[in-house]
Amino acid sequence: MPKIVHVTAKQLCVLAKRYRIAAGKSRAQAARELHVARPAIVYAEEDPKQSLFKLRKRIIEKYSPHKVVGPAFWLERK
Repeated sequence: MPKIVHVTAKQLCVLAKRYRIAAGKSRAQAARELHVARPAIVYAEEDPKQSLFKLRKRIIEKYSPHKVVGPAFWLERK
């Protein structure tokens, strides 16, 4: 059974950057490979408040052995 770990948006940013760097790719190279603008890579890696889950997921899945499942949302009663 695969091990599943819950991560926050901030942790996804850190992981995206860590795996891209470990793969030896610059932000410009990653942007070309993922067909996005370089600033999108910067925002995806540095600003968890930006709604860039799909891009973070693509970065992590391209440069790591992991699959990102989600996003997950919880609904609480007020």
